[in-house]
Amino acid sequence: MALMTGAQYIESLRKLNTRVYMFGEKIDNWVDHPIIRPSINCVAMTYALAQDPQYQDLMTATSNLTGEKINRFCHIHQSTEDLINKVKMQRLLGQKTASCFQRCVGMDAFNAVYSTTYEIDEKYGTGYHERFKKFLIYVQNNDLTVDGAMTDPKGDRSKAPHQQADPDLFVRIKEVRPDGIVVRGAKVHQTGSINSHWHIVMPTIAMGPDDKDYAVCFACPSDAEGLYMIYGRQSCDTRKLEEEVGMDVGNPKFGGQEALVVFDDVFIPNEYVFMQGEYDFAGMLVERFAGFHRQSYGGCKVGVGDVVIGAAALAAEYNGVAKASMVKDKLIEMNHLNETLYSCGIACSCQGKETKCGSYIIDMLLANVCKQNVTRFPYEIVRLAEDIAGGLMVTMPSNRDFHSDTVVGRNGETIGEICNKFFVGGQGCTTEERMKVFRFLENICLGSAAVGYRTESMHGAGSPQAQRIMIQRQSDMEGKKSMAKKIIGIAEKTEK
Repeated sequence: MALMTGAQYIESLRKLNTRVYMFGEKIDNWVDHPIIRPSINCVAMTYALAQDPQYQDLMTATSNLTGEKINRFCHIHQSTEDLINKVKMQRLLGQKTASCFQRCVGMDAFNAVYSTTYEIDEKYGTGYHERFKKFLIYVQNNDLTVDGAMTDPKGDRSKAPHQQADPDLFVRIKEVRPDGIVVRGAKVHQTGSINSHWHIVMPTIAMGPDDKDYAVCFACPSDAEGLYMIYGRQSCDTRKLEEEVGMDVGNPKFGGQEALVVFDDVFIPNEYVFMQGEYDFAGMLVERFAGFHRQSYGGCKVGVGDVVIGAAALAAEYNGVAKASMVKDKLIEMNHLNETLYSCGIACSCQGKETKCGSYIIDMLLANVCKQNVTRFPYEIVRLAEDIAGGLMVTMPSNRDFHSDTVVGRNGETIGEICNKFFVGGQGCTTEERMKVFRFLENICLGSAAVGYRTESMHGAGSPQAQRIMIQRQSDMEGKKSMAKKIIGIAEKTEK
């Protein structure tokens, strides 16, 4: 079975013995939990669209390992066209879910590990690349969702992994056995980890010889013995637990998900170990994964941005101000910012190059420029959306008030009737439709979806400073100085 349906994906999660904790308690049926299920629906969309003839060319690819048709999220990029289609696919899914659909981290991990293991083997004669290819064939044949786990807790960030007071603050090799390794530590705010069948764990920073035990990359199933996850809360998350919540959720079907993933002495067989102490390649793996993931944000955040812009335009229409020139100008600016992000995602893909193993990697400089813009533009898009919507976005009564039959008025009016009367908007919409738009924008701008759009735009795939460091490294300042000298007429000085 190379391609699962959305329903088959959801059923496959039920077969796992994944340990999930939330609000201090173990969640036995986490697949149907009202806080978690919207995020599962997002992942299911990546399967559903791959089954849709309208989107199959974008959502599927031909495996370079088996020649079979596979979901693009399990694919190793073979050309710049693959890189471009990845961004287009991500924009489409953002448009369909208005949330984080969570499979990008695994896809980006696949491509980073694939090329890095080849170069580790080239230097050291190890067999990591073949191991990884066998694992990836298994993933492709079963259409699995795999979490790419990079970010460690880090503790005191002024200190290297081996210098931490608690050695577990970075994932490490605790014990080496003839048949595998035992790992200990944790990965934080892992997107879609609970909804994944497997995890690929990678180092989080470049490392030196003293950090050898922390230079580890491996795969393990989500229900491996000793692995458990603590669900990360989001603003307004408990609204999903309320009775008659209705429009108060904002985005009723879809949502994001993050968790703390703990490795409590987890045994990893050798066949799933792809780096074991090769500290000099930790930086390469981090940079390649980060580059791919920064490219991703030029697609997924743009797709969500499309929906935000659409909702803002509806808010203007329902408020009766759609024809105001200042509102039109705000919507123009929102589109301009959103398309600029998309342009960066496409540009770094078009400029991609072949790696030593034959796979394709994006232009690193442009990928980091893409993500640097993502740390800024969605914040302005959200600000403009809030401006257009107005204060009612965060001050209106609850869904239960709008449907309450409690009598409060002098003439026998109910709370529901009063709310529907005084929150009416312009012609052509019902009060409920207007309120639904406001709740959606609240969810995107301030609520749980802000994790998958606004806040994630800042910190996902690395903080803004991480991109600026890479932009500095990739900018070739010496080459630019030489260009200037030639034009100006300054001779290059030779060192004596």
